[in-house]
This record gives sequence, C-alpha cells and structure tokens, in this order.
Amino acid sequence: MAQKNSVRSYDKLADLYEGEQVGNRFEQDSNFTIHRMQEVHDRPVTSPVFRANYYSFVLVKEGKSFYTIDDRKYETRPGTLYFTNPGHLKSFGIEEVVHGFLITTIEQYLKKYVHQDVFKEFSFLLTETVPPCYLDATSFNELHGLAEQLYGEQQKQSPLKDNIIGSLFVVFLLKVKAYLMADTSFKIAYDRDSEIANKFKKDLEAIFREGKPSPQNLQVAFFAEQQGLNPSYFSTVIKVKTGKSANKYIQEKLLVEAKALLTGSILPIKAIAYRLGYTEPTHFSKFFKRMTGKSPNQFRKS
Repeated sequence: MAQKNSVRSYDKLADLYEGEQVGNRFEQDSNFTIHRMQEVHDRPVTSPVFRANYYSFVLVKEGKSFYTIDDRKYETRPGTLYFTNPGHLKSFGIEEVVHGFLITTIEQYLKKYVHQDVFKEFSFLLTETVPPCYLDATSFNELHGLAEQLYGEQQKQSPLKDNIIGSLFVVFLLKVKAYLMADTSFKIAYDRDSEIANKFKKDLEAIFREGKPSPQNLQVAFFAEQQGLNPSYFSTVIKVKTGKSANKYIQEKLLVEAKALLTGSILPIKAIAYRLGYTEPTHFSKFFKRMTGKSPNQFRKS
C-alpha cells in the first residue's frame, strides 16, 4: 500500500477494508475473492477516494448505492451490473444495504486460471471506463446464479478450487460480454486522455499476445510514437489515468507475463527471457530479482 496526496492505493480488497474501515474486515488468501455485499457492507457507508489495483465486478440485486470513477459518478439500482479495472481513482457509497455480490481479481490470476490470452476474448476488460449496465430480471438472475456457484466453490478446500473457479468465471465473463454488447445504452465514455490510456493498454497487450516484445517496443517512446505524442506528455497522461508512470506500467506488465510463463510452462528460464524480449537472460534474471526479491528459479520453485 502506498500513499500520495492523501489518496491511498490498494492491491487487495481486504487491505482496502482494513485501511479505510469501509466494510467488515476479512482475511484474503487468494487473488480471487467473492463476497455477498450484505455481509461485507451491513450498514450505510461512504468511502474516501482511493486507487484499487484490481478488477471489481458488482451485482446489485437490491438496495441503493453509488460509485465514482475518476470524475464520473454512477448510481446503481436493482439489477445493476458494473465493473471497474485497475488504476482509477474510485469511491463508493452504500446508501441502503445492498444485496448482491462483489467479485475482485487481478490480471495474474486471470492469465493463470482463465486464459493466457484473456484480453483477446475479453477486450472489454481493458476499457478505460464502463458505465453500469442495468439488466432485465432474466439476465440478472443468470449472472446472479453464476455468482452463487462461484461463491460456493470459493468456500471449498479442493486442490482444484482455482481451476474450477477459473472455468466458471469464463462463463461469467462471457455472459457479461454478451450483456454489454447487447445493451444499446452501452457507450464507452472517452475523453482524450482516456483514449490515450486505453490505446496504450491495448497496444501493450497486443505486443505480448502476438509474442513480439523487444527492447525497442517496450519503451515509453515507442508507445508515445504510436499515438503521435510527445513522450513527456504521454507519460503525464498515463500517470494521471493509472496512478503509475508509463515505464512502471510496462515493467509491471512484463512481470505479470514473466510470472505466468514461470508458473504455467516448463520453458527454461533462458527461453522465457528470450520470449519476453531480453537478448541476455542475465538481464531478465536481474529485472525479476529486483521486482520480486527472488530469482526466476526461486519463484518457480516457491
């Protein structure tokens, strides 16, 4: 957790609840969480502005609440589905106790248990800001039923729990995608800075999806050039929109990909280094150790 200008940043939902005292505390031992809203928020509350470094999906069955993303405020009502992605300035308010589900996860979990190319199928996850989707009763109940199944699996201690959750979550995401694409009121509310940040995320994802990272195309200047922007201005926009410098965003993305390859493949460390664009495997090992405190081999064995 870090603090800057009184706005705190959180990597886990449990840390947010403990740090800001906006919900009932709980222990979090996984990068996938699902909670009944009425259990973690059993009374009205309004959060301060914070930055969440994880994805959130919320289903509102009943109750009254609102949330803000950057400078936009959205109201919820029964039958609401909404999600937010990492990096934004956020806040929320529970005005009347909400019944429904709150799901959180991170990119590394999605890459490992949903699909390595999760953003190819579910590109909406990279969208800068998505307004809430108000579903009819049938559609909402379908999603709510899937959330109930996810909740049930999360309570179990099966050694294959994450694999089962990942498979169920694929269906959940497919349903979300279908509802968003069918909703005539679904519009991506871009401002210029959001367009810049959104294209940066998609360009970065495409490099790894196509297997073409290199020392040249993982530079801030490369991404700025793709949009015809001055690198300094580009970096400022990315910092404002995501809370991270463009260079740090690239490095963290590189780290996610490295961890996914280390845990999800049997490729030698040298081959992983080359796949991630390193011409010298030792440079990859130094980068990984600097970012995690462990060598790639130590991480793979842990």
